[in-house]
Amino acid sequence: MSRRPYIRPVQRSTWWLAQPRYIRYMAREVTSAFLCAYSLLIIVGLVRLAQGPLAYDAFLAAVYSTSGQVFSLLTLIFAIYHTYTWFQVTPKAMPIRKGGKLIAGSIIVGAHWFVFLIASVIILYLVGM
Repeated sequence: MSRRPYIRPVQRSTWWLAQPRYIRYMAREVTSAFLCAYSLLIIVGLVRLAQGPLAYDAFLAAVYSTSGQVFSLLTLIFAIYHTYTWFQVTPKAMPIRKGGKLIAGSIIVGAHWFVFLIASVIILYLVGM
């Protein structure tokens, strides 16, 4: 006697709207796409720089346009959200033990933010800001 297994029905395109944690997950994935696009923009800038001053000036004009600035601001907001969510998940993905006991997740997250802040200050100092 064979029985058919129960297969739970899943909405193909809206499954992620069922729970808030799924929505946060999908939002984090969308931010990855914007960060990838910004990385590609930087690579295009390097290619334009190698092509000469006229090509690089045209690239800079596009980046400094209103749409380029909106894209940069949106990407900055998404990068901050992406960093925040990544740091929040770090204690779950990388639990640290010291003396047989788990270190509190808040300490791990705080250490990540501290190193992020120090690295940001050093980079801003090195670029002259």
